[in-house]
Amino acid sequence: MPIVLMCVFLWLYLNVFPGISGYGAKNLCSAIYLQHRESSDVIQEDLSHFPVSLGAFTWDSEDASTTGFVWGLAGRKAIYRKECGCTLVNDFEEATIRAQKIVIPKPPTINKDSILWPVGDFVEQQALPNVDYQQLNTAIKDVMREQSENGHFADTRAVLVLFDGKIVAEHYADGYDKNTVMLGWSMSKTLTAAMVGILVKQGKLSVDDQAPVPEWSDNEKGAITIKHLLQQTSGIDFVENYARPSNVIQMLFSEGDMAAYSAGLKLIHEPGTSFNYSSGNTNILSRIIRDQVDEDDYASFPFEELFYKINAYSFLLEPDASGTYVGSAYSYATARDFARVGLLYYNNGAWNGEQILPVNWVTESTTPSSADKLKQHGYQLWLNGYDKENPNQRKFPDVPQDMYYIDGYGGQRVFIIPSKKLVVVRMGLFEIDANAFLKKVLECFDEVG
Repeated sequence: MPIVLMCVFLWLYLNVFPGISGYGAKNLCSAIYLQHRESSDVIQEDLSHFPVSLGAFTWDSEDASTTGFVWGLAGRKAIYRKECGCTLVNDFEEATIRAQKIVIPKPPTINKDSILWPVGDFVEQQALPNVDYQQLNTAIKDVMREQSENGHFADTRAVLVLFDGKIVAEHYADGYDKNTVMLGWSMSKTLTAAMVGILVKQGKLSVDDQAPVPEWSDNEKGAITIKHLLQQTSGIDFVENYARPSNVIQMLFSEGDMAAYSAGLKLIHEPGTSFNYSSGNTNILSRIIRDQVDEDDYASFPFEELFYKINAYSFLLEPDASGTYVGSAYSYATARDFARVGLLYYNNGAWNGEQILPVNWVTESTTPSSADKLKQHGYQLWLNGYDKENPNQRKFPDVPQDMYYIDGYGGQRVFIIPSKKLVVVRMGLFEIDANAFLKKVLECFDEVG
């Protein structure tokens, strides 16, 4: 083999193949055990696009694990544990990971179908006046059939439209329903930020505090605050690119302690002076949450302090091999429960008479930093800021300026539009034209006060 080809192959083996193997093994494992899908369907539907299609993925039901390889090389293994879903085996011995004590509280045993939404899942079949339901259903059917920009079928799997907190439209693809949990990807970041907010409300953290990261105690990164991490202005050199080898690929699929990996990267900007979207920042926040909560209570903290308080009982967070929740990416929940998170923000952090988040948290969360020139990001939330390609135009030009959204890879979205009293959820495999879809939805509510 010519030396050039050998060098290319070695680069692929070290930099590309592990990401493919890890991505496939992890997603196959979670789809089987959390979504209860057939492994063959997952491989055909979710893992058939290039370059993931280069991998070979298998399921061992007796071992409760999945594996991924590329041409028999760069193997990755994901293991399932009932309390916390699936975890890639990286850096830690498998036996050590399986022995971790992760206990989450059981949700209340209630019949949610008999309790009115949003506390329960019973939805009143009451048409609102002046809503064009025919046009709304057409908009939803169109988006369910939409192609993504890269030519793939976008594979929209769930759409919910809420007006003033009430479900006015809901549709699922074949094989999915209101009880199906779906991967939020980076929507997990907003959950992590909400947990930080809860700790701020409890007096355990302040956003202006220096980030309590042991690795930074005696170096220049000690100037990084919690707010810098929330606003993605830490200054840490982290490349967020899923289309090629990058820090996010390395972190998610080859690192056992994702926060430690991210914390160890070099500082390239003075904290607070440059915006750079980074899943590494979020996983550092996730470990900070762990460090601020008693270790015996850590696993249950998100459930007792956030999810169960908003009647969102389907949530499951998956940890990395070190036992820290992957706060940047690995949350699973039903579309309705992701909608409940949207409602929590829509209601200024309050739920059923209780203030879950600090009173000013949503306002702070939807305020961009001075370093964010396009005004696109708040506290792990996206805003309707300016378009990178056309800075004189909003990213969503046909949507009100006050819209903000919870965003995940592949077009997982919870849009909150306070001025129109709307919360819109879309879950799927690939991106859609969200501006066009929201424009159609908004037109259905033009006459509603």
